[in-house]
Amino acid sequence: MTYIQTDIPQPGIVELLFYKGPTGKALSKLADTLLLGPSPLTSGERELIAAHVSLKNKCSFCHDSHSAAANAHLNDGGKTIDCLRVDTNTMPVSEKMKRLLDIAGKVQVSGKEVTPELIEAARKAGANDEEIHDTVLIAAAFCMFNRYVDGLGTNLPEKQEDYLSMGERMKKGYKYPPLFMRPFVIWMMKREARKKKATAN
Repeated sequence: MTYIQTDIPQPGIVELLFYKGPTGKALSKLADTLLLGPSPLTSGERELIAAHVSLKNKCSFCHDSHSAAANAHLNDGGKTIDCLRVDTNTMPVSEKMKRLLDIAGKVQVSGKEVTPELIEAARKAGANDEEIHDTVLIAAAFCMFNRYVDGLGTNLPEKQEDYLSMGERMKKGYKYPPLFMRPFVIWMMKREARKKKATAN
């Protein structure tokens, strides 16, 4: 159970996004822009940054869901994410991406931890200004998302396999329905939860 009464039968941040429509819509648009909007970094690379920061923040929901999204984009059977969980330097990604992940990892600790040396290392590996900018912004934003999810004690999915379908949905985008449709979407969520519960019994 979350620390607040939402009456939204969804795991993780989805529960919170539909609990309060205006903030949910704004946060969904931010995630969609950061992870799927214009950027020299691919969506798969940006999902790796989100998964990396979420792992360092020990936010299980965000790490597992964005790992699933990264897997969906990269289509490598989870190899890159498996390496990320052990040592980012073993990942089958470019040297540039490894250095950008170094920067993201420092942002997770504090923006002040990002040094000129880290920036220079990323530049030498081929990163441009926009890639460095997007890395820092995604890392900072996911610190917020992680703290939002865990700070309100949201629930995890019932089964680990649920993240697979979640990742496929996230690959397509983070669009929020028009606010006038929010009550209907919540009604659908509740109906689906009742059907699932009845089947389980």
